[in-house]
Amino acid sequence: MYASREDIGYDFGDDSKVGSKPIKPNPNIDGGWAWMIVLSSFLVHILIMGSQMALGILNMEWLEEFNQSRGLTAWVSSLSMGITLIVGPFIGLFISMCGCRKTALIGGILNALGWVLSAYASNVHYLFLTFGVTAGVGSGMVYLPAVVMVGQYFQKRRALAQGLSTTGTGFGAFLMTALLKYLCTEFGWRNAMFIQGAVSLNLCVCGALMRPLSAKDVSEKCVVRSNSEDNNAKALSRSAETIKSNGVFSEEPEKKEEATNEEVLDSVQHTEIGGKSRSGKNMYGLRVLKTVSQLTVTVRKGFALWYSSYFGAASLFTNRVFVAFIIWALFAYSSFVIPFIHLPEIVKQYNLSSQNNIFPLTSIIAIVHIFGKVILGIISDLPCISTWNVFLTANFTLVTCILTLPLLRTYVSLAVVCALIGFSSGYFSLMPVVTEDLVGTKHLANAYGIIICANGISALLGPPFAGWIYDITDKYDFSFYICGLLYMVGIIFLLIQPCIQKKQPGEKSTEEAQV
Repeated sequence: MYASREDIGYDFGDDSKVGSKPIKPNPNIDGGWAWMIVLSSFLVHILIMGSQMALGILNMEWLEEFNQSRGLTAWVSSLSMGITLIVGPFIGLFISMCGCRKTALIGGILNALGWVLSAYASNVHYLFLTFGVTAGVGSGMVYLPAVVMVGQYFQKRRALAQGLSTTGTGFGAFLMTALLKYLCTEFGWRNAMFIQGAVSLNLCVCGALMRPLSAKDVSEKCVVRSNSEDNNAKALSRSAETIKSNGVFSEEPEKKEEATNEEVLDSVQHTEIGGKSRSGKNMYGLRVLKTVSQLTVTVRKGFALWYSSYFGAASLFTNRVFVAFIIWALFAYSSFVIPFIHLPEIVKQYNLSSQNNIFPLTSIIAIVHIFGKVILGIISDLPCISTWNVFLTANFTLVTCILTLPLLRTYVSLAVVCALIGFSSGYFSLMPVVTEDLVGTKHLANAYGIIICANGISALLGPPFAGWIYDITDKYDFSFYICGLLYMVGIIFLLIQPCIQKKQPGEKSTEEAQV
């Protein structure tokens, strides 16, 4: 265990060029407009994650309407939930090129379009395309920017801010379930999806609130963070230098490229000024050329940042702790989703349906989950507490509950374990914070895109895997045991890699080896 956040990751930024002059902090960091960003992210979680957790209402309507198998119909909601997370790395490319605000605006329109088109579905396969893919991609284009923007606007209270914003998932599960239930009863499921599409247009409003910070503000935020944690960052300083010596985003080619692009734009501008006496048609063509040139510059710079993050010398995959974090994410999310899906059936097998109908175990998980996110966020922001240690402790608690749950047979004992599952799974609000500590603010969008992609794969394959195990054994016990053990493997990777990382400062860097 380590007391420092910097002990678990690399610093990809190069602050050596920044002077020691006192920096006046931006009032919008940790305050001001930052809380509007939290509100925006909170609403996004209600409209996207809350709606997806309420899809059971529509799933019953689709079963009745299309008379297809439960397995085939369930893939509609599974695709929507999975694609929302799996497209994360590609959404990172959009963010690098267009920024969070434009990406979220486009995603809001796409998500609403998916809901509206699904209202005209004639079969389940049509829903695969309209709801599973279209609405799923739109959801991903809004969800990732909502998380990234909170990370950019907060420094001292990042965990609390992420915790408050992600509580929208729990609130959304209750609100959207009630809303969809009412709309389906009063207007039918087709009109309900049409109305929900109109409601989803509010995602565009949330996207409009995502006012980007200037590059100066972001660099100041990084400097403040590095200064405040400078004494704790020495453990991996040599490792960070090794990565920088291997070519972390070589600046000279980028500068040359920017100079070339500026020359092109200047030439177009001079041509436009010199051609004022020409016809309006030629002027319009020059303006179009200038716009295309500017767009090309933006796309090339965004793609260069995205490509170098994944495949360049400074690839995120050179960070061993981050790779271990990805392996953990592949196993973690299914361990949280599986109880939601299979608990009702387990309760039925144990003859506890009468008690569960009064207060469902899944509702206990959802309610306590809300408080868990906020409380764990507050604890992690305490100066004497490490976010990394809180994150690992919550994971250990959750995996213990997953492995213990099949052994319990009474409602009270199951309720206690479900409450612990809900509270410990509040670590989801810490995932963006841990990711930012590992890779820095500059790479947060691309890095967190990879993490939620791994979560999406886990959510997509985990529940069917548990069902397949049940078909073989006629019990859900082995589903929890196997998923719990795989989850434990992911946690062990998280524990091993920081120890390996700790040894690296004693090793020679690439530059020293060459000398």
